[in-house]
Amino acid sequence: MSDTNTIRAFLAVELPGEVREALVELTKALSAAGLRGVRLVRPEGVHLTLKFLGDIDEDRIIPISDAVSRVAATHGDLVLELSDVGAFPNDTRPRVLWIGLAGETGPLLRLQKEIDEALATLGFERERRSFTPHLTVARVSDGTSPIDRRSAVETLIATPLRRDAQIPVKSVSLIRSILRPGGAEYE
Repeated sequence: MSDTNTIRAFLAVELPGEVREALVELTKALSAAGLRGVRLVRPEGVHLTLKFLGDIDEDRIIPISDAVSRVAATHGDLVLELSDVGAFPNDTRPRVLWIGLAGETGPLLRLQKEIDEALATLGFERERRSFTPHLTVARVSDGTSPIDRRSAVETLIATPLRRDAQIPVKSVSLIRSILRPGGAEYE
């Protein structure tokens, strides 16, 4: 048995203020639509997740940070921008509403893959699905009606989105997720 504490953690790119401001406008529009069964992600909680780690022992933080730092040191800065919008797994039965990312996505995909490989050497399972750069803005509850699901996707598509805000990728953050009744909090 371990004598360390565990934390729920993931690796992500944090967003600049101007992107968060664009997300506030989108969130207001989605909120005003009165969508049933749709839980909005607070703009301050939106990030570009590169790898979900799950519950980890705190004594693994340094080896994880070292591995990610080694990978990141081989990559230069890159710039992303807000792009299209959509839903996972699809627009008909959405579970997640998202904003896609454009710009230097090729280097981002390589960075994510190399982080995944480096963490596999530390015992983390490799990602099974291909990485799709996106920002999750809402989640749709299981019991949501097909009409409300369709309305959620239509509202997302119809809401103007400021696409000129850039996301400079200069670092990767190890973020602790604390689950609370009102939603996750991040450190």
